[in-house]
Amino acid sequence: MKRLHLLAAAILTFNLVQPAQAGTTFDTVKNRGFVQCGVSTDLPGFASIDSKGEWRGIDAETCRAIAVTMFGDAKKSKLVPLTTQARFTALQSGEVDVLTRNTTQTMSRDTTLGLMGAGVNYYDSLGLMVKSSLGVKSAKELNDAAVCVLPGTTTELNLADWFRAQGLKFKPVVLDRYEEIVRAFSAGRCDAITLDRSALAATRSNLGKAADYVILPETLSKEPLGPMVRQGDDRWFNVVRWTLNALLEAEEYGITQSNVDEMLKSTNPNVQRILGVTPGLGKNLGVDDKWVYFMVKQLGNYGEIFDRTLGKKSPLELDRGLNALYLHGGIMYGTPLR
Repeated sequence: MKRLHLLAAAILTFNLVQPAQAGTTFDTVKNRGFVQCGVSTDLPGFASIDSKGEWRGIDAETCRAIAVTMFGDAKKSKLVPLTTQARFTALQSGEVDVLTRNTTQTMSRDTTLGLMGAGVNYYDSLGLMVKSSLGVKSAKELNDAAVCVLPGTTTELNLADWFRAQGLKFKPVVLDRYEEIVRAFSAGRCDAITLDRSALAATRSNLGKAADYVILPETLSKEPLGPMVRQGDDRWFNVVRWTLNALLEAEEYGITQSNVDEMLKSTNPNVQRILGVTPGLGKNLGVDDKWVYFMVKQLGNYGEIFDRTLGKKSPLELDRGLNALYLHGGIMYGTPLR
C-alpha cells in the first residue's frame, strides 16, 4: 500500500513539473481561415495605410508572410491597429494571434506578460530628434528639455535611464499615439521627440524639409524589434519563428521573387529543401512543404521586403546596417531550415 502511495505521489510530482500544454492558436487560425496581427496605428515603414487604403510596411509584410506559411495566401491576413498601451492586452486576450508590431524584445516582456518574442525582423536603436532652429547638436545639450514620448514603451524607460546616467533632467510630454506626439513636436509643445531611429527617419520625411530637423548622434538604447506570441503556444511560436528564418534563408541562398520558379530546378540540396522540392520541410510545422516557395513568390525574401518598406526603394531610404545579412556585414542570420 505504501508503494502505491509513493507511486501516486511520484506521478503527481511528474505531472506538476511538465511544461504547460501548448496553446491552440494554430488550430484557431486554421479553422478561422485567416491570421489576425496587431500592428502600429500609423508608422511609415512598419505599418501604415497608403493612398489606396492598403497596409504597407515591414510589419504588415511579416503578417502576410505568416499567412502564407499557414494558408499559402498572403491575403488571408487581417491587420489590427493597436496603440502601445493596448498591444499586449490585445495579444493576451486573444484579440490578435500575434503582434507583428514594432515591439522591442526584452527579458521583462518575456517573463512577466505571459508573452514571448519569436525573433527579430528589425534591429533598431533609440534616438532623439530636434528642430534645426533649436541649435542643438548633441543630446547632452538637452538638460531640462521637454521630450515627447509614447507611454508604456521601452522608449519611455530607456529615455529616463539615459538622462539619469548622464546626470541630466528632462520633462516628459506623454501622449498616447504616434500621431499625437508628432503633432505636439511640430507645434512646439516639446523640444525633442524620441522614437526608434527608423521611426525618427520616417517622421522627418513626413514633416517637410529634412534640413529643418536633426536626428542627434547619440544612441540611447538597443531596440531589437520583432513579433510576439503567447507563451505555452509552442506550435504557433514555431510558425512565427520559422517564417522569419525562412525569409532570411531565402535571401542568403539568392532565392528571389523573380527567380523562385527557376530556383526550383537548382541542384543545391539546401535550396531544394527550402523550396519543397525535397519533401518534409513543412511536415513538422503542419503546413505545405512548399510554404517557403509560396512566400517568396508572393512577397519576396527578407532583403526584398526591407528594400520596398524601409530601404532604397522606399521613401525612407534607410541603409540595411545591422539588418544586412551576416555575409554582408550585418547581424541578420537565418537559423537553418533543415
